[in-house]
Amino acid sequence: MHWIAPRPTNPLDATVGLPGSKSLTNRALVLAALADGRSVVRRPLRSRDTELMADALRVLGVPVADDGEDWVVDGVPGPLSPTGSSIDVGNAGTVTRFLPAVAALGTGSVTFDGDPRVRERPLSPLLQALASLGVSLSSVEGLPTTVHGSGSVPGGAVTVDASQSSQLISGLLLAGARFEEGVAVQHVGDRLPSVPHLEMTVDALRVAGAHVDDSVPGVWRVSPGPLLARDAVVEPDLSTAAAYLAAPLVTGGSVTVEGWPAHTRQPGSVLPDLLEQMGGVVTRTPTSVTVSAGAGLVGIDADLGDAPELTMVLTALAALAASPSQFRGVAHIRLQETDRLKALATELNSLGGDVTETDDGLVVVPRPLRPGLLSSYDDHRVAMAWAVLGLGVAGIEVDDIATTRKTVPDFVGSWTSMLGI
Repeated sequence: MHWIAPRPTNPLDATVGLPGSKSLTNRALVLAALADGRSVVRRPLRSRDTELMADALRVLGVPVADDGEDWVVDGVPGPLSPTGSSIDVGNAGTVTRFLPAVAALGTGSVTFDGDPRVRERPLSPLLQALASLGVSLSSVEGLPTTVHGSGSVPGGAVTVDASQSSQLISGLLLAGARFEEGVAVQHVGDRLPSVPHLEMTVDALRVAGAHVDDSVPGVWRVSPGPLLARDAVVEPDLSTAAAYLAAPLVTGGSVTVEGWPAHTRQPGSVLPDLLEQMGGVVTRTPTSVTVSAGAGLVGIDADLGDAPELTMVLTALAALAASPSQFRGVAHIRLQETDRLKALATELNSLGGDVTETDDGLVVVPRPLRPGLLSSYDDHRVAMAWAVLGLGVAGIEVDDIATTRKTVPDFVGSWTSMLGI
């Protein structure tokens, strides 16, 4: 059933609590699985992607148990003993790219595969790197592939072209401390996208007791050694905040997000500044961010290469603004859950919009938009963008709002609550 995007009758006055960060949750789960002892992942995101990660770790022989809303992980400091022979990665980039190196530490063969789209997402540079580090794989071209684990990985130095996804490097670093020689990864290729996500990986490794040397630009070295079991508290997902904090720029009023960290590596931390440039008024406290409507919604020229997850919602806002916008530095989002640039341009233009794809982004010229049914392309962030668009255009319908479960377990409930509906 199609979802009709709701519109409030009054300016907003809402406080929103966000679910945990998907990126931080899945990094914490992987490091807990490889640690020596019991870890607790507190306030994790519970969504399709993180559930796939927890299930995959169980297949690899790592006990992951529920403790209320938390996960308790009994790390395996030695060789893993898989309990199954196949892992479903869904369309989760983190599961696809973080776990082949972990599976190589097991004593058995495990096949990775998932949704049709995930077979098209960049993976080959990571698989080729693993092969050069001594891992046996049935294919280094992409999914499906079988990792033939021998219980250990020699490790060493390797080059990777991660210009299509920084996760290709994170997938090597997260398991690197457990390689016999550790790992030294050098990026070779064009601009590295989503650098804050790599910084997030480095921070998570250091907190888990790993020695990481990133003093040379474009090179990351993880020394061999044990990882520490610990309590990991997951921050709210700041990229998911985009839809909620963007809303008052369309409807008027204000929205507050609670639990906003004072210091964070999350790329979504730049969101308030970008919304301020688009006409919002931002108020901060040590534990929250409030965005209120300002004098009017205006366009922006922004390089989103370090925060590509914001492109979808900001494009929806740009379509409703009083002046044109240009978003740059996000060519790689063509290779994510869907071709996000094509999806945004196609759907907005179907409503009478004026959106042009460039080599590395979009140009958005605001036009009057008509009602219509929009496709989510099975992409959670595209679907949330259409919810924002629907605040300013009557009669917007979304074909599959349920895809938002990838990062927000109850998006519709939280959205309508914010709107006071």
